[in-house]
Amino acid sequence: MQAGLQLRIHGDASQSTLIYFPGLHGDWTLVSSFRAAVTNQLRFVEFTYPRTAEWSLDDYVAGIESALLTNGITHGWLLGESFGSQVAWALLARESGRAGAGPKPASAGFTADGVVLAGGFVRHPLPWGARFLGSATAHTPSWCLKAGLFVYAQYARFRHRCAPETLGSIREFVHRRQDPRDRLAIRHRLTLIAQHDPRPVARQTQIPVFALAGLVDPLVPNPSVRRWLKKNCPGYRGGRTIFRADHNVLGTAPKLASDQIGRWMQSVTNADFIAPNRP
Repeated sequence: MQAGLQLRIHGDASQSTLIYFPGLHGDWTLVSSFRAAVTNQLRFVEFTYPRTAEWSLDDYVAGIESALLTNGITHGWLLGESFGSQVAWALLARESGRAGAGPKPASAGFTADGVVLAGGFVRHPLPWGARFLGSATAHTPSWCLKAGLFVYAQYARFRHRCAPETLGSIREFVHRRQDPRDRLAIRHRLTLIAQHDPRPVARQTQIPVFALAGLVDPLVPNPSVRRWLKKNCPGYRGGRTIFRADHNVLGTAPKLASDQIGRWMQSVTNADFIAPNRP
């Protein structure tokens, strides 16, 4: 189940743990500067997904949970970026199902302390848009993809001008996108977004949930996401829009994003949000 799934851990185990689930691109290339900013205050765990068009969201969760437990990580905060927010909700659904199956020992599985959605969402407000992007991805000629990646690499010099570590990872990001398996995996993830509806899970979520977004986001209409969370999610605590950032808020405003997430995590001190018998 874990074939192709990669995990890296940064920071000391004595620190609070923040676990990053990447977006559609599926790797840690665009979170480099955020990682550099956050690891002085938190233990940062990051994943790169396998290039597969076969995994369901349950498969993602099973692989991720197994990898976390293998490395002795039994609880922590979830940082779901874009598509990664769907993985985070699916993990909470798995946790909820396990809790509803009867008494379990504390070591039965991973437990989430809280959730931060970074350009993330519950049920995507425009699921047809995800289907359209998936179809467009499948029919884009290779030459057009290479041209688009070239333009992106040039634009990245401006986009990530305040994130030197991320800028240094752009070459790797572009190289990974040229693998045909990568395009198939991204198309499949778009299909998973269109099909997934985690609203029942969100309506039952009591742990703290926060929403972080950039001002310029053509992919996710964040005001509608927050309105829904405020009305329907009992754990929702608030959100922030960073005006100098875009959909990839962690990559385009890494210092502001890391400071904000750190403050949110620090603000959650109520013992009611800490599971009993947790290590």
